[in-house]
Amino acid sequence: MSKSITKDTIISDVLSLDSGTAQFFFEIGMHCLGCPSASGESVAEACAVHGADADALVAKLNEYLKDK
Repeated sequence: MSKSITKDTIISDVLSLDSGTAQFFFEIGMHCLGCPSASGESVAEACAVHGADADALVAKLNEYLKDK
């Protein structure tokens, strides 16, 4: 993977890298990935809204994507 996910990465950009990343957003209770406002949020914003740890989510996403 050429790009690393950060807390500032926009969710739609994460999903564009690999649609399999959706599972990690579902895990934090973010089930509306297709809605324009949700997909335009950053990872940090989504975590704040859903009470999740942004650093933990970023780590999971980067671990998942490292060998893609």
